[in-house]
Amino acid sequence: MPSPRHVVAIASGKGGVGKSTVTTNLATALARQGLSVGLLDADIYGPSQQHMLGVPDNTTPDQQDGEFLLPVEAHGLKTMSMGYLSSAKTPMVWRGPMASSAMSQLLEKTLWGDLDILLVDMPPGTGDIQLTLAQRTTLSGAVIVTTPQDIALLDARKGIEMFQKVDVPVLGLIENMAAYVCTACGHVEPLFGEQGGEALAGQYGVPLLGQIPLDRAIRECADAGQPIVVVEPDGAIAGVYQLAATAIMASLGQHQPAQAPVISMGD
Repeated sequence: MPSPRHVVAIASGKGGVGKSTVTTNLATALARQGLSVGLLDADIYGPSQQHMLGVPDNTTPDQQDGEFLLPVEAHGLKTMSMGYLSSAKTPMVWRGPMASSAMSQLLEKTLWGDLDILLVDMPPGTGDIQLTLAQRTTLSGAVIVTTPQDIALLDARKGIEMFQKVDVPVLGLIENMAAYVCTACGHVEPLFGEQGGEALAGQYGVPLLGQIPLDRAIRECADAGQPIVVVEPDGAIAGVYQLAATAIMASLGQHQPAQAPVISMGD
């Protein structure tokens, strides 16, 4: 079966930094550049991509041969999520191995087709699902999403270190909620700190792929199931996402996909 040319994990060390919103807009930005793009929501416990992409709650993926899943298409993307297979009100009360197994099946049993790139929206942290993904697929790289806040940067370091430990190239950082621009007067206010992402990228020698502003329109579009890159494709914010998407593809050209690592608990 054809498989994606590149599989890229979009990760964060902690929750609440806007990783899923960033992933949605990066995916749609790549699609608008003419690429064939897939999006896997690997957050088994708290899937959100179905809502952010505006896919109706009662949507379930079609099956083929009683074994494989056909991706759900939205905004030009081929998508798969645990949200398509469970009720929004039903929590996944599973232990780590069960969640990891579910993620593996979503990845391996979906007929993605001939994709240029598959973005994987990772759950926060550095646990079972992250290690399972690194072991079960050939990752072309990872993108770390953070905010400028010191606490977020501490956890972003853990994410970088984890991917380096399993020999997955870190393609770069995206600093989300970098600054708030007042809609009334244009004043720029760095609510969560300044230059944190830039400093962290410099420390690890990776590119700072983009700095996304803190803007109400991003949140409103996500809540409405219409990514801002789709709603305002020629706007300034969409331009930031487009530049980040271009930088990711450029960085992929400089890295070879990582081979599945052997995880040693003694390291």
